[in-house]
Amino acid sequence: MKVEQSKAQYSSAWIMLLALLTSLGPLSIDMYLPALPQMAQDFNVSTQMISNTLPAYFLGLAVGQLIYGPVSDRIGRKIPLYFGLSLYIVASLICLFAQDEWSLIAARILQALGGCVGVVIARAAIRDRLDIQTSAQAFSSMMIVMGIAPIIAPMLGSWILHFFSWHAVFACLSFMGVICLLCVHFFFKETLPVSRRLNLNFNQVLQLYMAILKDGSFRAPMIIGCFSGGLLFCYISSSAAVLMDSYGLSQQQFAYAFGANAFGIMVFSTINKHLVTKTQVIQRLRLGAYIQLFGVFVLLMAALFESTPLVWVMLGMFLTVSGIGFTGPNAMALAMSKQGARAGTASALMGSLQFACGLIGGLILNFMLWSALLNMAGVMLIFVAIVLFALRKIQSGQTA
Repeated sequence: MKVEQSKAQYSSAWIMLLALLTSLGPLSIDMYLPALPQMAQDFNVSTQMISNTLPAYFLGLAVGQLIYGPVSDRIGRKIPLYFGLSLYIVASLICLFAQDEWSLIAARILQALGGCVGVVIARAAIRDRLDIQTSAQAFSSMMIVMGIAPIIAPMLGSWILHFFSWHAVFACLSFMGVICLLCVHFFFKETLPVSRRLNLNFNQVLQLYMAILKDGSFRAPMIIGCFSGGLLFCYISSSAAVLMDSYGLSQQQFAYAFGANAFGIMVFSTINKHLVTKTQVIQRLRLGAYIQLFGVFVLLMAALFESTPLVWVMLGMFLTVSGIGFTGPNAMALAMSKQGARAGTASALMGSLQFACGLIGGLILNFMLWSALLNMAGVMLIFVAIVLFALRKIQSGQTA
C-alpha cells in the first residue's frame, strides 16, 4: 500500500473547535476523579461503588451516539449539537443537586447522553471534508489539543476541591457546556450539505448499522479502536482505587499522575502526526498496539509481585494509555475511510461500541475479587489480546 496523498486541508482553528466539543467527554470523566473518595464519604459508600458513576457515563455515551449518528446524517451536523449541548448543561446541574449515589448515577447517564454529541459530530465533520490520510493527520491534531483536557481536568478538579465541595465540579462542567454551545452557534459551519443527507427511518437506520458492521473495511479497525480505547476506560475506572487507595496518593498527587499519562497521549499523537507522510496507517496502528501490549505486561507483572514500587505501575499505565496516541487516530481514519455519506452513523457506531467496551470493563471490574491493580491488568490483558487478533486480520488481508 502506498502512502496516500492528502486531497484537502484543514485549519487549526477548525480542529480546535472540534477538539473543544470532543473534550467535554474527558472533562466530564476526569475532572471529578480526585473527588471520588470525598463523594464516597458523603454518600456513605465505598470508592468502588461511587466509581460506578463512570460506567454509567459510558452507558450514556454508548446509547447517545447511536442516536446522534443517524440523526446527523439525516438533518445535518449543527442541529444535533444544539440539542445535545443543551441537554448536557441541564444534566450537569442535576448532578450538582444529587442526594445519593443512585440519583447521581442517573444524572450522569443523562449528562453523557447530551455530551456525546460532540464526539459524533467531530468525527463525522472530519470525514465530511477530508480523505483518509489527511483524516489521520486531523484526528492526531485533534487528539493533541484534546490531550490538554485530561491533563488539566483532574488538576482543575483538585484545585476546585481545595476551596469548595465536589458539587462545584459539576457547576464548572455546566458552565463549560454553555461555552461550547456558544462556540457552536457562532463558529461551527455545517459540513454536510443537503444534497448528501440520508433520508432514513428507524428500520433503515437498523439496516444501515448492520450494513456498516458487515463492512470488512470498517469492522476490524473498529474492533481495534474500541478495545484499545477500552484499555483507557479500564484505567480511568481503576486509577483512583489503585493510586489513591492502594498507593496513598493525595488528590493533588493523583492529578499530577493522571496528567502525566494524558500528556503521553499528546506526545504519541504528535509523533503519529509527523509519521503520516512517511509510514502507512497499518504500520502506525501496529506500533500503538505493541506499545499497549508492553504496558499491560508491565502492569500485570507489577500486580503479581507484592510491594511493587509505584514507578513500575506508573510506567505500565503510561505505555498502556499513551499507545492510544497511535491506535486511536489510525483506527478511526481506517474505519471511516470508505463510509462516505454514512460517516455520522459509522462514527456513532464506533464511538458507541468503544464506550460499550468501557462499560463492560467497568462492570467486570466490579465482580473481580483480586487487588485493584490485578483486576485492572487482567481486564486490560483480555482487551489487548482482542486488539492484536483484529490487527492480525487486517494484516492477513481478510478485510478490504
